[in-house]
Amino acid sequence: MSGYLRRLAGTGAAYTAASVISKLIAVALLPLYTRFLTPADYGAAEVMFAAVVAMSIVIRFGLIESLLRFYYRAGEDPDRVVSTSFAALFWAGTLAVIILMPFAGGISELLLGVDQTRLAQIALGGLWVLTLSEYLLTLFRLDEEARQFFVVTMLSVLLTIPVTVVLVVFLEMGAEGLLLGSYGTGLVIVLGLIFWHRHRLSLVFDRELLKKLLRFGLPTMPAELSLYSLNFIDRILVARFLGLAEAGLYSLAVKISQSVNVLVRGFQLAFPPLAYSITDDDEARRAYSVIVTWFAVLMAFVVAAVWLTAPWIVRIFAAPDYFPAVEAVGPVAAGTALYALYMVLLVVLGRTGRTEFNFPATLAGVGTNIVLNVVLLPKLGILGAGISLAVSYLVVLVLMFIFTQRLFPVPYEWGRLAKAIGAAAAVVAIGTLFVPDDGLAPLALRLLLLAALPGLMLLLDFFTPEERRYLALLRQPGELRAKLAETAGKGEPDGPDRGLPEVYEVEQMNEDMRE
Repeated sequence: MSGYLRRLAGTGAAYTAASVISKLIAVALLPLYTRFLTPADYGAAEVMFAAVVAMSIVIRFGLIESLLRFYYRAGEDPDRVVSTSFAALFWAGTLAVIILMPFAGGISELLLGVDQTRLAQIALGGLWVLTLSEYLLTLFRLDEEARQFFVVTMLSVLLTIPVTVVLVVFLEMGAEGLLLGSYGTGLVIVLGLIFWHRHRLSLVFDRELLKKLLRFGLPTMPAELSLYSLNFIDRILVARFLGLAEAGLYSLAVKISQSVNVLVRGFQLAFPPLAYSITDDDEARRAYSVIVTWFAVLMAFVVAAVWLTAPWIVRIFAAPDYFPAVEAVGPVAAGTALYALYMVLLVVLGRTGRTEFNFPATLAGVGTNIVLNVVLLPKLGILGAGISLAVSYLVVLVLMFIFTQRLFPVPYEWGRLAKAIGAAAAVVAIGTLFVPDDGLAPLALRLLLLAALPGLMLLLDFFTPEERRYLALLRQPGELRAKLAETAGKGEPDGPDRGLPEVYEVEQMNEDMRE
């Protein structure tokens, strides 16, 4: 099993590197943006960013998901699949922008509660940019060109930062500056990628092939939209119930939780190819069980770290007007971790081919999110939004577990999962209830609690005998490296490691583009 874990870590690292660096840069810029943007401006921009992603999911018609499936499908011409899917996506994005542009004022009132026509017009232009950039970056993944993926993503970030700083800080363009900086430089990247891939792209599509692509991709769109809506509807509800300033605070809480999101991003890109390359069902069950346990441990530790240190992180990276955002950081981080575990079950569901069960689960999550936000926002403010998000993901996770266990039972290590999550929850509860949230001494106490988490797991007898042997080898690095090298090839399938899942990969949109 260690071989699978090593492979997952290796492939995930290639795609996570750019995301990690871009998120770090984005967080580093928060002191600048929060001092030159009011919470209301920041909230308006973030609501529009989220709306662009949601609309992009709709106008994609599942074509990126179809590309992931048909590119490697026997009997299909990969070049024809690329040219047809790009042509269809290009025209869908172009027509959507043309049709929606006259309604920009109404769209802004619907989303923000106020008329900000100019902001909505910029966002609609960004709709075309984001849709095509996601597609063109997917081509690098199909060809396993991780280096090019990294270079392009980082180039996008490095172009966006100075432009956005000029627009927001020196030209004082507020929320419009954030959107223009992101989508204006994004347009340059998209045009460059079109030129790079020009020999593979076309503006004319094959009708028969397009029908097959849509037949596969369209059913995935409602599920993907409903899933993303969990990260979208809450911001609209916060803006409408509490105002744009509170939406800005909640958006900052989401941003602070990006450390958890980075791990989710790497996992979601790396896990499906690994999971689908395991051809033996019994071997797959064992591998999924171990991966879920250790990924849950990792997520529990990261969520605990973010939750306990959130007050100091917010004070370091945000202006005083944004300090109340700390209330929602912990629950949002927990919700993101639950989403990561949902990704595992999505792949298990895809292995069975019964992807129709995904939509009812995500739809139930959306319904739960709306109801809880309506009830909790007036009473708890943005904390209510964070709680609603976490509970909604939990609903999705429970339903997906019920569906997948009926179709492809996996012997999850419930005892070990309970010990790991329980230990993390205990550390968070002790830290937040009994340790103050201001000053160096309380910070040191919370960090000590976090450092005690592995020891607490050891006392709870979480580790297996084999894992205890590996822990003992930490005192002998050379022997540990030799042991890992010896086991690296064990338990791995003979097939290629480039298979893509037949079910669509519910990807987070490339947030590097909008940061």
